[in-house]
Amino acid sequence: MDFNLSEEQLMIQQAARDFAQNELLPEVIERDRDQKFPTEQVKKMGEMGFLGMMVDPKYGGAGMDSVSYVLAIEEIAKIDASAAVVMSVNNSLVCAGLEKFASEEQKVKYLTPLASGKVIGAFALSEPEAGSDATSQKTTAEDKGDYYLLNGIKNWITNGGTASYYIVIAQTDPEKKHKGINAFIVERGWEGFEVGVKEDKLGIRGSDTHSLIFNNVKVPKENRIGEDGFGFNFAMAVLNGGRIGIASQALGIASGAYELALKYAKTRKAFKTEIINHQAIAFKLADMATQITAARMLCFKAACEKDAGKDISESGAMAKLYASQVAMDTTIEAVQIHGGYGYVKEYHVERMMRDAKITQIYEGTSEIQKIVISRSIAK
Repeated sequence: MDFNLSEEQLMIQQAARDFAQNELLPEVIERDRDQKFPTEQVKKMGEMGFLGMMVDPKYGGAGMDSVSYVLAIEEIAKIDASAAVVMSVNNSLVCAGLEKFASEEQKVKYLTPLASGKVIGAFALSEPEAGSDATSQKTTAEDKGDYYLLNGIKNWITNGGTASYYIVIAQTDPEKKHKGINAFIVERGWEGFEVGVKEDKLGIRGSDTHSLIFNNVKVPKENRIGEDGFGFNFAMAVLNGGRIGIASQALGIASGAYELALKYAKTRKAFKTEIINHQAIAFKLADMATQITAARMLCFKAACEKDAGKDISESGAMAKLYASQVAMDTTIEAVQIHGGYGYVKEYHVERMMRDAKITQIYEGTSEIQKIVISRSIAK
């Protein structure tokens, strides 16, 4: 692997860093407090090409590589993990799946506005009784000839209240189990489709998390993605790529907390010297820097393998598993280094600690990542 970033990659990294500092940092504490979705900021992210980074320009995307994607999400997540997950979902779970598996008509109609940032999308897989066990779908899509009749509830849907288009996974033939599952493109505003209440969350409070209710929603046959029964394989393939996005988000949370802790340790004095000169603090920072660098390398490895067309189920799972743990460990230590100041909102690290936890849960819990990894190495 070439560890030297290209000039274009460095420019993307700097653009994301400047955007995060200038557009996301102001009022990030208030957005967290008020659970306010970063509407204007997400609109600007779309204008900058950050919502369809890897999509072919002919479909409105920026045509960038996956390493650039990792770099951009890390910089965004350093400042606002809520904005980063909006970016991750739209890129990895929505645009990537549509570009790879959708029909040409679907790409023109749905992918183009999503990749260009004119609208955002959501990915609806989890249910009240089907989170990690994605094969146990209770949402049904009954084949009615020229359309499907969609019924059920989806939970924990990021961008649930702000998306214009939703990729919904549903069971068409229960007797076939996972081979009877399909994926559908559903438009906001269709009769029978209702967005549930907004979740009051521990972290990533600026992101838009809702349940979705489908009551006899008519989905045209042409809105099914792929062949009949392809839905489960579609979902698993999309999640494999999505884990790079969440790993990068976790990396950004960790590196953002580390940078704040390092800055604080260089200015805060105790016992007549800056606390970075005390071994107890210096060793914490050394561990943080080492673990963050290792997490970044795992993210880059998965991104490079994705661009090379390799199977990234193992590398993506490793990146997410490790980076999410590093995010938790680093943010906890960042709060500790700040002492009492770390426990108050104006120093940011308490928010980062709350934001970090979800990276171990969504798009496959850490336990699921270990299942994926162990099955891969056992082959």
